Amino acid sequence: MDPLILIAIVIGAVVLLGLFINRRLSEIAEKQKPSDELLEIIKMLQTGSKEDRKVLLDSLQRNTESLNKRLDNAAKVIGNVQKNIGEFSEIGRGMKDLQEFLRSPKLRGNVGEQVLKELLGQMLPKQSFHLQYTFKSGDKVDAAIKTSAGIVPIDSKFPMEDFRKMSGSRDDKEKKAFEKLFERDVKNHIDSISKKYILTEEGTIDYALMYVPSESVYYEIVNSTSLFDYAAAKRVLPVSPTTFYAYLRAILMSFEGQKIEKEAREILSALRAIQKDYSKVDDNLGILQKHLNNAYNMMSNVVTSFTHLGQKITSTQSLGEGVKEEVKKLED
Repeated sequence: MDPLILIAIVIGAVVLLGLFINRRLSEIAEKQKPSDELLEIIKMLQTGSKEDRKVLLDSLQRNTESLNKRLDNAAKVIGNVQKNIGEFSEIGRGMKDLQEFLRSPKLRGNVGEQVLKELLGQMLPKQSFHLQYTFKSGDKVDAAIKTSAGIVPIDSKFPMEDFRKMSGSRDDKEKKAFEKLFERDVKNHIDSISKKYILTEEGTIDYALMYVPSESVYYEIVNSTSLFDYAAAKRVLPVSPTTFYAYLRAILMSFEGQKIEKEAREILSALRAIQKDYSKVDDNLGILQKHLNNAYNMMSNVVTSFTHLGQKITSTQSLGEGVKEEVKKLED
């Protein structure tokens, strides 16, 4: 929120508190006036009997105690209100000091750069951006975000002086003059960013961001057709804290997408390696099966040969027994 708006809020609050105090004091003054009931009691005291006077005195005492309690409560309320007024006065002085502090363009620039740094640090991984990024020319941009498409340069600009004069002016002619000064100031910032930081030969993308820390200044820029068109022609995109946050969210999502894509590529590479290993194992199994088939065939041949050999041996034994029988017959 702009300092001028905050100061206006503080002044309004102080005025409301003053009206509240005045009203409370009026109520207290009214309560201190003799009421009709009290006058009636005094009249009865003057004309009544002793017992009546005692009853009336008791009633008067109760009314007096009630009135004193109300006065005490009112005093406490007034004390609290005075304390709050003192606190608001301190806030008002603090806002005035802040406004004086922000009058310096250099100090405003430092505030804008610090806010930019905090936003980047909260939203993006540390390794994905650089602060005070230096180009070959020696020019330094406030921040640079590394993306797959290239480097996104971001420079903080706080054209507050002419905007403050323009907003505070009540004279139409004077306001028009300040509007022209404000527009010229913003265009100079746009020209500087476009010329110094959009360097595709050094790896930047073909546009840059102009970070405007004040929402009111930002909306003044984008609501101006001439300024918005001029920024678009120079490929400079103005962003405020709110819109820059959304832009960073989009970049963060792209980072997550790149991470998922990288992991998917790693998984695909692992699957391809498994496929190669499977092919090798399949080839080896084929060779092993071939060897086993050869071994089986050879074993079958050996078994067949062995069987034939056994049969031959058996036949030889039978032949030997027949010869023995013939010899025996001859001997007989």
